Amino acid sequence: MNYIRQLNAAFEKFYFDERLNPTHISLYIALFHEWNSSRFADEFFVNRRDLMRMSKIGSKSTYHRCVTDLDSWGYLLYFPSNNPFKGSKIKMFIIDPDEEQDGHYYDPKLELLAEHYRPRSGPVKNQHHPNNGQALIHNRPIGRQALVSTINSKKQIKPQKQPNSLEAVLNFFKNKSFSPDHGKEFFEYYQKRDWETSDGMAVRDWRALANYWMDKVELMNIKKQAKENDASQIQDNLRTTKNKNYGQPL
Repeated sequence: MNYIRQLNAAFEKFYFDERLNPTHISLYIALFHEWNSSRFADEFFVNRRDLMRMSKIGSKSTYHRCVTDLDSWGYLLYFPSNNPFKGSKIKMFIIDPDEEQDGHYYDPKLELLAEHYRPRSGPVKNQHHPNNGQALIHNRPIGRQALVSTINSKKQIKPQKQPNSLEAVLNFFKNKSFSPDHGKEFFEYYQKRDWETSDGMAVRDWRALANYWMDKVELMNIKKQAKENDASQIQDNLRTTKNKNYGQPL
């Protein structure tokens, strides 16, 4: 496990994920620190108070909202504990695709990989939020912390497992100012696989999957361009002229 590569990959993903705010990132860094302290164990236990102090989160409801958001968005798996003497359990995903752990790594195309591992029997809100009669109703930070926005100004789009047609995919990519060729490639890739992820799970939201597809393509283009610029710079440095005049004074 390469600490630097994993952290750099996380920051690259933060750059493209518009859902995140500073509180999410602060909590992720605190969890990453705990993960590193546990020698990058597959699963490890955390103490909420320590994480809140490290990430400078002053509200329990803000902490629970952020950790469940990170869970829902595929950054980690969160297993809350009902035992006050035992901390909650966390499973972090390896974001760098070049680094594997037990044969599994985080793939941005797999939006809902977490559902494959998450055993739950009750409502999510009852498991992730303290039932104090207030957080479940208002679902907003209490006290000083106000970094997590609870107002959704955009109309919620109902998740759709599969697109109705290739035209719907092309229009979606066009609205995102992305190449329709990549939209066709995305549609054909998952159409051949009956809209299942590589681990055999059915796609839950093709739009979210398409966003990750576009992010990954853009990252690949950035890295490709960087390599081409480096190669071009090396060639320029190695160029020499054959027309040399040794008669001029030094």
